[in-house]
Parts: sequence; C-alpha cells; structure tokens
Amino acid sequence: MQTFDVIIAGGGMVGLAVASGLQGSGLRVAVLEREVPAAFDSSQYGLRVSAINAASERLLQHLQVWEPIVAQRASALQGMEVWDRDSFGKIAFDTEQQGLSHLGHIIENSLIQQTLWQRAAALSDITLIAPAALQQVAFGDNEAFITLTDGSMMSARLLVAADGANSWLREKADIPVIFRDYQHHALVATIRTAQPHGGVARQVFHGDGILAFLPLCDPHLCSIVWSVAPQEASRLQSMPEAIFNQQLSVAFDLRLGLCEVVGERKAFPLTGRYARNFAGHRLALVGDAAHTIHPLAGQGVNLGFMDAAALIGEIRRLHQQGKDIGQHLYLRRYERGRKHSAALMLAGMQGFRELFAGQNPAKKLLRDIGLSLADNLPGVKPRLLKQAMGMHDLPEWLR
Repeated sequence: MQTFDVIIAGGGMVGLAVASGLQGSGLRVAVLEREVPAAFDSSQYGLRVSAINAASERLLQHLQVWEPIVAQRASALQGMEVWDRDSFGKIAFDTEQQGLSHLGHIIENSLIQQTLWQRAAALSDITLIAPAALQQVAFGDNEAFITLTDGSMMSARLLVAADGANSWLREKADIPVIFRDYQHHALVATIRTAQPHGGVARQVFHGDGILAFLPLCDPHLCSIVWSVAPQEASRLQSMPEAIFNQQLSVAFDLRLGLCEVVGERKAFPLTGRYARNFAGHRLALVGDAAHTIHPLAGQGVNLGFMDAAALIGEIRRLHQQGKDIGQHLYLRRYERGRKHSAALMLAGMQGFRELFAGQNPAKKLLRDIGLSLADNLPGVKPRLLKQAMGMHDLPEWLR
C-alpha cells in the first residue's frame, strides 16, 4: 500500500493547482486522474475557455505556470461591453479608462491544465497517477483509504475532491448538494468575425438568452457561449452552418460584422450546485465538486482557483503548527471562508440572471436604467471591476 499525506482525486485545473501549491511543504502529495491530459494542440482553438481574473493570475504566477501559459496562447482583455438587445441599457469598461494594463485573460482550459500537469510532473513532492479510476474509499480515524479499479491501494491523512461537478468522492462521503436547474444549455463554438474584436469581451442579453463573445489571440476569432433554452440550443447546434452564421450575426447585433462558425458546436446543460459541506472528516472539496455557477460572468474557474489558494494556505498552516491536516475541526476555517464566497457568487449570478430573463417591459426598463446608471455614475465601475478581478477574495498568503 502506498502512503501519502494528501491524495487529490482529479487532475483538472483546480486539483493540479492544489498539488503544485503544496510543493515544498514537506507533505507527500498524489494526484489521481482518469487519463493523462492530451498535449496542447496549438493548431486549433479549444472549445472550452476561461476568463482568468487578476486573483487567479496571481495564484498561477505563484505556481510558476503563468509565464509558460502566456508564452503559448492567452488573449489579454482590453475592454468589456454589456448591453440589452433592442434597448438603451449598456455598460462598457476599458483598460485606459481604469488605468490598468488588462482586465483579465481569455485562455483555453486545455492549455491551463496541460501546463499545470507538466509543472506538477516536474515537482519532487508530487506523484501523478494516471490513468486511475477510484473504486472504493473508507474514512478511518487517522487515515482515509482508497482502492483503485486496478486493485492498487493507498492511504492519506487528507483526501481532496477535485473530481468535478458529479464528484464520486463527494457522493461516497454522503455530502448532499443543493441543485438549481438554470433551464438553459450553453452552446459553445469558435467564431470568425468580419471585424477585429480589439481584445474586447462582449455580452448581449435578450429575453430568452445570453450571448457572450470572448476574444481569442487571433484578432478575428472569438469563443462564444450562447446560453439559451435546451430545445433552442439543440436547434442551433444542428442547423446548417450558413443559417447558424446568419442567426448568430443578427443575435449579436452585427457588432463585429458577419460571423462564421469554425469547427464544431457543442451544447451542455447549465446547473447551479452548492454542496452542503465543503469539508468533512479526512475530506475537502474544491472547484466544481463544491459548487458550479452560471457561466454568464465567467467566474466559475476563478472561484475554483480561490478554493485551491485557500486550501493550500490552510494545509500549510496546519502542517507547520503540527496539527492533523485531515481533522474536520481544523478544516472548518477553510470551509467557512469558501462557502461564504461561493454563496455570494451563486446568489449574485441568480439575481443577475433573473433580472435579465424575459421580456417583461417593467423589468426591461429597470435593467436598462440600472446598466445606464452603472455606466455613468462616478465610482461604480471601479467597484464592479474590483469585484470581477477577485483581489478581495485572495487568501492572506497570496496578498
């Protein structure tokens, strides 16, 4: 039987961030992943991208993966525009106006994961085990025991569930989850636009959906996230390309001229999740295993990275103080802080989505006035940006 201090189930972006952050702490760490991440393919753009904010950038810099990521492919955000279709409501941000070099970066998930995997593979305190599928888990008084499908066994003082929205570890620990079906599917695709995007992220609300264009490195390519009712997502996914291009261009108010889909279109359901507990005896939950939110503000992975940052800080502190890193009593500090951040984000996203759903004239007027006031009242935009950049959420050790 192999013995570790920390076993992380899930070698995605958040799980690998936790592992890399524990390097040098004196703890032996293992990461279990179903399959080795595929090599990053620079010849085409991945369908899944993230809007990485300043707080996540700070963490990735600390983990020494930021430079390699940016050297390969990352699109710096120079501005943001949000508007309500067929209406006067709008708000815009730009770097010059706010005195910033960038507002964030749009980066493919596959590039972040692959770079973190390579970093973890080079670290002496970390053992990467892939392919690895979990079969059994038992939570003992002093250790947790894991059995893999190939029959190998291992133990650790702490298990970290970083195994996604349908977390196997969370389920085996009997941690209930509060679900909210957003009754929307997200259609994602890579789009070529007639006019250059200028590094500006754009989002348009129309009564029955939300459409976001996220700028990629190529000045004429954007990644789109189109949040619509499930049957509409299915229709958009299966319609002929020429008709899809036409409908997309119109839905986007021809802001960047005619649009043309490049490659495949994929759709997936949107569900809000919030685990009743983010920690338990010998267990901590991070990322999608703990919470999932609506992608309309692009904050999902940033929330997960701040879970990772908080847990890294907490485990290191407990270990330095000679305390048991797997005791729920000690993990409660991590749990309290992250449950609060996730609850605020979930509530904010839900309120935002409720306000921008439907064509009710009174609601439409309210949101248009709200957007216009936020755009014009002094001091409002810097506060909104500060919130989006996530620096208020940084754990003490990263500040």
